[in-house]
Amino acid sequence: MLKEVKQALKITGKYDDTSIKQHINEVKRFMKDGGVAESVIKDPENIGVISRGVADLLTLGSGVASFSKHFIDSVVQLALKAEAENEELPSNL
Repeated sequence: MLKEVKQALKITGKYDDTSIKQHINEVKRFMKDGGVAESVIKDPENIGVISRGVADLLTLGSGVASFSKHFIDSVVQLALKAEAENEELPSNL
């Protein structure tokens, strides 16, 4: 996942890999705590959401210490989608 996030963010070199890995783990914990299924978090289709969260955390040095509205909205959407997919159809259908 590190490679994909770095590609999405156009980050080259290895000097920041430890920090980026920590940010990826923080983003994944945030998503899981927000109700996103582990399978969704691991789905390569969602690397953009994880990359957005990592990008938000990389701006901490500029004094911005929070996830963007776009990232949070994406996490909520993924959590709601997973919840809807787990709902059973009513028995009378």
